[in-house]
Amino acid sequence: MILSRDDTKVVLVAWFLLMISAMSQTIRPSCQNKCGSVNIPYPFGTTENCCLNRNFYVACNTSHNPPKPFLWNVTKNIEILEVSLNGHLRIKSPVAYVCYDEKGVLVDSGNSFMTLQAFHFSYSQNKFIGIGCDTLSTINATIGKNYSAGGCFSLCSSVESSANGSWFGIGFCQTSIPKNILAYQARVLRSNLMHSDMNIPCAYSLLVEEDSFKFSTDDFIKLQKTKTATTVLDWAVGNQTCQEAKKNLTSYACQANSVCIDSDNGPGYLCRCLEGYVGNAYLHGGCQDIDECANPSLNDCSDICLNLPGSYNCSCPKSKSYEGDGRKGGSGCVSNLPHVVNQIVIGTGIGLMLLLIGSGWLFHVFRKRKMVRLTARYFKRNGGLMLQQQIANMEGSSERAKIFTATELKKASENFHESRIIGRGGYGTVYRGILPNDKVVAIKKSKLVDHSQIEQFINEVVVLSQINHRNVVKLLGCCLETEMPLLVYEFVNNGTLFDHIHNKNTTLPWVTRLRIAAETAGVLAYLHSAASIPVIHRDFKSTNILLDDKYTAKVSDFGTSRLVPRDKCQLTTLVQGTLGYLDPEYFQTSQLTEKSDVYSFGVVLAELLTGRRALSFDMPEEERNLALYFLSAVKDDCLFQIVEDCVSEGNSEQVKEVANIAQWCLRLRGEERPTMKEVAMELDSLRMMTTTTTWINAASNSTEYVIGERSGRTETTDYANCHYTTCAGHEDDTICNDVMSPLWDGR
Repeated sequence: MILSRDDTKVVLVAWFLLMISAMSQTIRPSCQNKCGSVNIPYPFGTTENCCLNRNFYVACNTSHNPPKPFLWNVTKNIEILEVSLNGHLRIKSPVAYVCYDEKGVLVDSGNSFMTLQAFHFSYSQNKFIGIGCDTLSTINATIGKNYSAGGCFSLCSSVESSANGSWFGIGFCQTSIPKNILAYQARVLRSNLMHSDMNIPCAYSLLVEEDSFKFSTDDFIKLQKTKTATTVLDWAVGNQTCQEAKKNLTSYACQANSVCIDSDNGPGYLCRCLEGYVGNAYLHGGCQDIDECANPSLNDCSDICLNLPGSYNCSCPKSKSYEGDGRKGGSGCVSNLPHVVNQIVIGTGIGLMLLLIGSGWLFHVFRKRKMVRLTARYFKRNGGLMLQQQIANMEGSSERAKIFTATELKKASENFHESRIIGRGGYGTVYRGILPNDKVVAIKKSKLVDHSQIEQFINEVVVLSQINHRNVVKLLGCCLETEMPLLVYEFVNNGTLFDHIHNKNTTLPWVTRLRIAAETAGVLAYLHSAASIPVIHRDFKSTNILLDDKYTAKVSDFGTSRLVPRDKCQLTTLVQGTLGYLDPEYFQTSQLTEKSDVYSFGVVLAELLTGRRALSFDMPEEERNLALYFLSAVKDDCLFQIVEDCVSEGNSEQVKEVANIAQWCLRLRGEERPTMKEVAMELDSLRMMTTTTTWINAASNSTEYVIGERSGRTETTDYANCHYTTCAGHEDDTICNDVMSPLWDGR
């Protein structure tokens, strides 16, 4: 909407008349609207008939030129500087001060105290301020029947050290005041009466409007002359809340087109005109509608503006050639396009929409087909067809590997979300998954796979899925539809042996450690000799021994394991394993045998005995490798200096025998190490002897059995007479022919 110069003049005149009308509605008819230069709006008034009640009476003192308004009070009149219908009064308040001469003699002083009848000092717009050097400013306030005290301290050495607008504490300090103050007394004390800088002869305390005061070094002298400050009062009507006051409409002060607001500083309430109205909400007809259409700055209409009570409405010319909401910030008023053009646009839009929908559908179909082909390719490349054939040949077997779909495992692991990760390793990441039957499983996602060894991988899956040992984490199946195969295991919920050994907050008793050693030894013995196809674990370590809630050991992570045909004694492979547990002979020769697992088991036994890590680079050089350090300690007869206290207490004989087994397993030459079946038998024997010894000791005190005795053999047995056993042929229960060394020989 474009206005001519004459139209603009008319608008300005109309706005001016509106403001005059609004101002005229702030007082009662025939009442004085000003005292000097200060407006006196209702509910305040200069006579009893012009004010709401005695609390709002204003005395206009005409002896001053110009006249000055004063608020009626019990003790004395208070000069009013401004009255606001927003619930604020600006008044003059006295300043507390003390002044000294250069000798430290008090030459002038004054206290500041005020008591109000009804209104409260504003806690939100006032601050209590202290000005001066070495000055303590205090304020004592009356809040109902209670008293409150506060203050602040300011320091400075001279005027120069007190910069304008300085931070609190350097010539100037301030603090806030609480709500509901009706009376206060301010005092000021100066600790250094003979101050070196006579440009600061006085110190002051004052309650002042925060927005009207900004500290300046001139205040040191200026306040000595004025001795007053501007303070804000919060006023309200009555002592009831809005809800209570509305029950009696006769005394209710808020008029039409207004809203009631509870006071937040003392009892009472305030009245405000509604949005779109202006004037005095305490007078009948005091809230006048604002004609937003008369002032372009008050509306955003682009063409036609229609004033409404408390609002306005925008519209376009009543013609078929325009459409829109008529607002500058909206669609405005736009000329309509020809009907034919509209049809073309609509037809084109519908055609484009159908094209997009069709394109999206085709893209989805092609993408789905591509995913199906990719899934089928991964399944074939990862040996899925071979595994299906193997499973078909296993009909009648109760233990068969299940082939999971990628969709099943994604759903079970929330699309392999990070929150489901329960472990990471060098060969993959393990996720916690929940199958549709609510069974909790562990899903291992490998980082890499050797596609040239797929046949062997499938054989391992089939064999491992048939391993039914209570101390082996059960392989439930796999998924071959992803780029890297996914393996699904049973879920074990109590962490790893590594966590329980090396966590300072948990302690495994010796009985539990011995049982875990016996159980894991039994697992390796089973894998080496009792499985349908012998298996070498190749990465046996404490982190691969999981514990359930009863601390039963479960050997896991067969990702690097190898199947060993019974007609072979060893395999030549790329060296894989974990430093600290890795068989040094295997590391040097790349020849993998069952004795590599034996060496790793010996390191785990040393961990169980000592509580030390297999490899610790933060230890002294001679203690970094646990296997070497353990062998050295046993050789130097220092075993119990490195064994954990919880292990050695009352178990010294058992600890010695287990240490001997560990020492035997850690022989550098594999042929000198025992088989895992021999180790398992020795550890089981130790556990049985513990039970037997306890029972016999309870039955008879005359006979003593010492842990470690075997068939009448004591620790002083002549080991030269021990038998040697040779395994030969396929009837034997070890992977390859080996010579068994004397169990306690040379250790």
